Order: sequence, then structure tokens, then C-alpha cells
Amino acid sequence: MAGKKILVVDDEHKVLELIKAYLVKDGYQVLTAADGQEALTKARNHQPDLVILDLNLPEIDGLKVCSSIRSQSNMPIIMLTARDDEVDKVVGLELGADDYVTKPFSPRELVARVSAVLRRSREGAKPGKQIVAGDICLDTERHEATYKKQPLNLTAAEFKLLSALANNPGRVYTRLQLMDSAFGQSYEGYERTMDAHIKNIRQKIAKQAPEASNPLLTVRGVGYKLEG
Repeated sequence: MAGKKILVVDDEHKVLELIKAYLVKDGYQVLTAADGQEALTKARNHQPDLVILDLNLPEIDGLKVCSSIRSQSNMPIIMLTARDDEVDKVVGLELGADDYVTKPFSPRELVARVSAVLRRSREGAKPGKQIVAGDICLDTERHEATYKKQPLNLTAAEFKLLSALANNPGRVYTRLQLMDSAFGQSYEGYERTMDAHIKNIRQKIAKQAPEASNPLLTVRGVGYKLEG
């Protein structure tokens, strides 16, 4: 991952410098921003490979920054927050963030999360393969997904989750099974993170065909399945 460009956004100078030092040590290029407006400007002008985004920002708060970035780009976003309120984390994930880390945090853990999210973004599914499940089609070489021939504009994490489900249409996955299938057993994510990604996929499918029954189903007390 050496040479990848990371934008770190936090209004605490010491936190910015700490994260930057650890990322630079691992070979990343690092840009920093201290408020929401500066973050949006640098994200637009420099097109980083990943954004580490604090939620509690002056000028424009982190949730609005996340929403704005996601409306224009699928660049990975890791939220950084000192807030204990679970609602903020879920809202951020529903707005399109890929992962979150809560303050106080271990800088090494954060760098490991950066590496994991970038790896998932780069790998996608197996290259050169098309996966078709009913009206859903995924082109794993181009990393494109469609429903009823309409683009879904999935993030990297959403694409991997939908690919795992589409590889076995009709199979019911528990949350743990789905995380293992999509991201591998070494993935140290949160079930709530995955639930938010699934909700986003369902909304994107529904947006393309609001009159149709959504093929991505929740099986109460078990997990999820995709109808073929």
C-alpha cells in the first residue's frame, strides 16, 4: 500500500500529527485538514485513496462531509469519533463510510484499518468474472454492479457483500458467515458496520426499481439472503 494518498481530517492538531506520523512511517502520502470545508476542498482537488474523517468538526461537521464526498466519489472513508452515541456511527455508515474507529484509539490499529479498507477496495471480487443473480449483475473486472440494467454505484465494501450473496442466491447467511465470505476470516469489522452496508445496498436497489420487490432480504433471527 506504500505511496497511497491518505487525507486525515481532525480539528485537533496533536491528533493530526500523531496519525500522520504513523501513516508516513508505513509509507503513505498524507494530506491533512482541520475543518470540514478544507476537507472537501482537498478531497476534490487531490482525490486521495482514502479519507480518515473525524465526525466532530468546525465549519461543516463530519457527517455532512461524508455525505458530500460519497455523493461524488466512492473513495473509502474511515470515520474517527470520540462520540459514545451509537446513532452517530450508524448514521455515518448509512451515509457511505466504510468503517469507523472510536477515540481514544491505538494509532497502530488505525493504520491496520487503513490497510484493510484499502485492500478490500483494491481487491473487489475475483477479476474477470461476471456474477448474475436474477436482475442483479456484477462485473468483477470493472467493479460495476447493475440492477435491471441500471447502475447501483456501490462502494467497495458494498460490492463485496453483494458479490458474496450473489455467488449463492437463495442461501441464508448469518452476519458472521457473510462477513467471512465477503471479507475473509481475518476481517476485524463490526456487525453493525455490515448491517449499515446492507441497508445501503437495499436502498440503492430500491431506487432503481421502486415498484419491484427488493431481492435482498432480511431473514429475521438469522441474517440475509439474495433471491436469484
